[in-house]
Amino acid sequence: MNGTSSSFDELKARLAEIHYLGQAKALLDWDERTMMPPGGAEARAEQLATLVRVHHEKLASEELGRLIAEVEPFGEELHYDSDEAALIRVAKRDHEKARRVPVELRGAIARASSIAEHAWREARARSDFEHFLPHLERNVYLKLRYAHCFERDDVYDPLLDDYEPGMKTAEVAQVLSDLKEALVPLVAEVSERTATVDDSVLGRRFPVERQREVVRRMLGALPMPSDSWRLDETTHPFQLSMSPTDVRLTTRYEEHGLASIFAGLHEYGHGLYENGVDPALDGTPLAKPTSLGLHESQSRMWENLIGRSVPFWQGFYGLLTEAFPDELDGGGPEDFCRAVNKVQPSLIRIEADELTYDLHILLRFELERELIGGTLEPRDLPAAWNERVRSYLGIEVPDDAHGVLQDVHWADAAFGYFPTYSLGNLIAAQLWEAVRSALPDLDDQIAAGSFEPLREWLRESVHRHGRKFSAAEVVERATGKPIGVEPYLDYLREKYEALYE
Repeated sequence: MNGTSSSFDELKARLAEIHYLGQAKALLDWDERTMMPPGGAEARAEQLATLVRVHHEKLASEELGRLIAEVEPFGEELHYDSDEAALIRVAKRDHEKARRVPVELRGAIARASSIAEHAWREARARSDFEHFLPHLERNVYLKLRYAHCFERDDVYDPLLDDYEPGMKTAEVAQVLSDLKEALVPLVAEVSERTATVDDSVLGRRFPVERQREVVRRMLGALPMPSDSWRLDETTHPFQLSMSPTDVRLTTRYEEHGLASIFAGLHEYGHGLYENGVDPALDGTPLAKPTSLGLHESQSRMWENLIGRSVPFWQGFYGLLTEAFPDELDGGGPEDFCRAVNKVQPSLIRIEADELTYDLHILLRFELERELIGGTLEPRDLPAAWNERVRSYLGIEVPDDAHGVLQDVHWADAAFGYFPTYSLGNLIAAQLWEAVRSALPDLDDQIAAGSFEPLREWLRESVHRHGRKFSAAEVVERATGKPIGVEPYLDYLREKYEALYE
């Protein structure tokens, strides 16, 4: 036992080094996207590639594998729910994945994606896909090499597994197919019902300085400790955490519309999740969310189930009218909610209504599978994108900035990420069903600005576990049933029936 204890302590020490290297990379990523001058791009790419190589070498090392093998019998004797048993399970999985991938490839992906992100920003600003094309080709080539490092049923499986551990491409394809089958007629029905809703207020000019103040005050009124987060501006909103008490949120401000509010709420949901991980897990691979689907469930919950609800705006509409008394002439929280929930096909994913949002995800999932599978050449992506938008959403794409260049994910080589948004929608609705049962007066609490009971339920049921359990295990423990499509569809039907009688 003493030998095992010594090996376990050494394993934890080595895992802590790996964990803190990952946090250092996150800090470099955050700085690159918010504060770094453009001239730093080339050097930053080399810094990231170097850090990723060191991280990977430590994670894939024979010595780490030896320590895991020594303590694995000890872990099997422990209760499944114990921190120690979970640590051994997760460390083994991470090590076995890492050892299949050459360290040079890991470094090359980090370097290429860093350079590609800067090229993407310029290409998006100029609506110039040709400028981005060689970087996309490089990313596709490298991620295909990465996928071939693993045994697989589908070449896309290893990419999906990086974001949704254990899930197969066929499962995601079935989920998205089921959603499409249900959503297409629902979109047609509700968009016809909402056609006369006046949402012209959302196209008005809202001075950016006042938007900044609204978003900061709104997020400041939500239940994350004020000394644990900061808010900055970026081209494409994101959230990164250096630790549970160092959460970096971002949003994007534009002169027309209030998309900055909903982007801020989305990233706040991500941040609240990471802020709620049990401090006892710090310094271990357990100290972060278990999957991107579960992560996105929290951001989509705060953006939509909370942030686009009548109770939320009963509490915050006064802040909005105080900041924009001339822009918001008349109406009230109910009218505002009907406007921000109006169902109408749109070009930009992050601004899409809840009913059409998953169609945006479906077309991206299909296109990146075709890219990785070799049936679509990167050069042909804009035409394929435009055709898919026309087919699924019935609208024409005017330029690449509003089409294929709108998202950062392919610049960041994040193939496999997009499906987690739809999985997040499903999980958010299922968790929402459970939390409303546990907190029957939740609407009144939200309207009164009392978010602590909601935060505590989420923290106890979801956030604190980190990576101790899989997303499927967390959801079943919290809701009593496996992840399914029906709670999400029920939520959408009930919401839109109530809003647009």
